[in-house]
Formats: sequence, C-alpha cells, structure tokens
Amino acid sequence: MTKRSQIVFVVDDDERLCDALGELLASHGIEAMTFRSAGEYMTADKPDIPACLILDVELPDINGLDLQRRVTQGAHPPIVFITGHGDIPSTVRAMKGGALDFLAKPFSEDALMASVRTGIAQDRAERSARVEIASLRRRYLTLSPREREVLPLVVSGLLNKQAAAELGISEVTLQLHRRNVMQKMEAASLADLVRFAERLGVSSISPQRKGRADHERG
Repeated sequence: MTKRSQIVFVVDDDERLCDALGELLASHGIEAMTFRSAGEYMTADKPDIPACLILDVELPDINGLDLQRRVTQGAHPPIVFITGHGDIPSTVRAMKGGALDFLAKPFSEDALMASVRTGIAQDRAERSARVEIASLRRRYLTLSPREREVLPLVVSGLLNKQAAAELGISEVTLQLHRRNVMQKMEAASLADLVRFAERLGVSSISPQRKGRADHERG
C-alpha cells in the first residue's frame, strides 16, 4: 500500500505536537498533512483519498467541536479528537456527533494508531459505498417510467401475473419490462435486484396490496 492511498489530516495549533504526530504516522507508512487552525484546514486543497482527521478540541479560531458539526454535514473522514482539557460534556457531544474516538493528552501512541487505522478503513468502506450508490442511481435513471413502476412490484416478490394485474398490462408485457429492468440494473439475479432496490430506497408495494395479491393467488 502506497503512501498516497491513504492520509491523515492533523488539526492542532501546537506545532511540536503536529510534528510529532507527523513523524509517528510516517513511521507507520502513513502520510500526514498538518494544519494550525480550523480555517486553514477548511480552505486547504486536500487529496481525495481514504483519510482520517485528528482534531484538537481547542483551536485558535473556532472550537474543534464546532468544526466537527460543520464538516460532518457532508462526506468527510472519520474524526479522532485529541484534547488536553477533556470533560464529559465535550466527550458526549463529540461522540454523538459521530466522532470515532476522544483521546485525552497525553495519549497512548498505540491507542491513537488503532483509531487512525479504524478511521481510514471506515472511510475507505464509505467511499466504496458512495461509488456503488452513484453507479446504481445512474443505472436507475436509464429505466423507463413503466420500468420504474415494475421494479418495486418485482422486488416485492409478486408473481408476473400479479404484477401485470397491478399495472393493468399483459403478463408477456410485464415479463419484457422485468427483463429490461434486470439488464439495465445489471442484476444477475432477483436477489441482486432486491439489494439494489434497498440501496436506492425504492419502496416495494404496501403490505396490504401484497396481501391482496397473495389472497388472489391462493
């Protein structure tokens, strides 16, 4: 794994600590970018690769907890807080805000590195998930209006004749739409299609409608 395949951002106004953390990370084969303030971090041009953010609570411009609130409104690396003035309210706020860890200075190097590795792994997984969702959305947009009506019926487990009846079309026509949906969504099986629909948040038919269909089938 090359250095540029992952990175750690360090935001702390203590220059000596930033240098020490940079050396520690480098000794583990991880590149670091250090910043002395929240503003410097926010405006910097940062590489778009799996990352983790080591963030001090007390910063010269804005509080680290306020920075957390700002950056976590969008896609952002997991945060490991470090502080020399930890207290329970700050810890609770940080963890409720989604922080990965909250370490009091002086902290264990092993504990910090464990959190950093977890954060990078988590960010890598989240990035992969975002890529998959984006791909699924692009495929979904290729479906025709009728095919988008067919999708929730198919993933609800209805038989072709039941789904066709729901839409007022022939079973043969339903089968053609179903085949197109499978092809356009690049689903190798019904199980794949169900998983894709869940990831996209495509609602299946209501339990009441499915219950009626099951009753008619019985």
